[in-house]
Amino acid sequence: MHKVRFINLAAQFAEERVGLMRSIERVLASGMHVGGPEIDALEGEIAAYVGVKEAVAVSSGTDALMLGMIAAGVKPGDEVITPPNSFVASAAAVANIRARPVFADVGWDGLIDPAAVEAAITPRTTALMPVHLWGGVCDMDAIWRIAGRHKLLIIEDAAQAMGTAHRGRKVGALGTVACFSAHPLKIFNACGDAGFITTDDPEIAGRVRLLRNHGLVDRETVREFGFVSRLDAVQAAILRFRLPRLDEAIGRRRANARLYRELLDGVPIKLPVEKEYEFHTFVNFVSQCDRRDQLQEHLAARNIESAVHYRRPLHLQPAALSLGCRRGQFPVTERLAETILTLPIQSVSKSDISYVADAIREVFAVSLASTPRSAESLLPGGEILARDG
Repeated sequence: MHKVRFINLAAQFAEERVGLMRSIERVLASGMHVGGPEIDALEGEIAAYVGVKEAVAVSSGTDALMLGMIAAGVKPGDEVITPPNSFVASAAAVANIRARPVFADVGWDGLIDPAAVEAAITPRTTALMPVHLWGGVCDMDAIWRIAGRHKLLIIEDAAQAMGTAHRGRKVGALGTVACFSAHPLKIFNACGDAGFITTDDPEIAGRVRLLRNHGLVDRETVREFGFVSRLDAVQAAILRFRLPRLDEAIGRRRANARLYRELLDGVPIKLPVEKEYEFHTFVNFVSQCDRRDQLQEHLAARNIESAVHYRRPLHLQPAALSLGCRRGQFPVTERLAETILTLPIQSVSKSDISYVADAIREVFAVSLASTPRSAESLLPGGEILARDG
């Protein structure tokens, strides 16, 4: 039976084996496993790619969020506004530096709603944390206006958006500081945990460099108590090998997204599209469907792997009880949690996508044969959004 993997890191390695192994051997032969020229080179290459003055490599995307916020000036007790439709790291990083995550609902694209952000601001709000989810970009025009009116920091959670752009400017160059993950499941991925921050502020970059290495100025001087959040040189070498190939990987995802939309035209399932101001990288290809669970079961029966990002919103997690949130408080987020299904888009061929599309059409065969509905009638907020991906 045809099998479609949701993620296939072994296939990625098979394509890259020779170059990756040379990169790893270069580091091992150098004897410089922590810090050194490999890290310095990666930081310069990332900064050039994103279009900022500074990039600082750290050990994970979560550490990037924590150290980025601390260095930008977020303090214990401050409020940071972020969406409840995100991976746990977004809110956890805020809580772990003893600030308070404050949730604001999202739109039907899964991205934070600027109107909800404005309504959530209090005198204790210090920063906004827009999460550029699934390879899309938040409405930064509105976010900038809000941040400017209230004199707030912008902490970009760009964990899922390396290469994504807003009106021609890449994510990572749109806020005070941006925080990226290079986890193996990301489009720009290491072979283990990895992350980095980007900024145009050399003071923020300098403090992150200090904090990631115990707060050491040199072997004998500790300026402030910091952390151990250094990126290994081997992971840096892997990322340096993959960075020049990133745009090609993005191009494949965008082509896969186009093919999905062509093959599923007329099927009552809402697919992600690219807004007029964004360059979408389709890190995850997240559909919306009233019959999500039935569809996922049918795909599994056809040997097609899929995922849900995210089935249980952050405000309804046990860890968030102390925040005082309640069910029904963020209705769009909660509705998305019931309808979203992420389809395979990473290491898939045209035949894989055709096979997935055929399986989806099987689920909706009765509807298509009787009273066809457009995907836009399926869910609220399903308007057509301009141009093709």
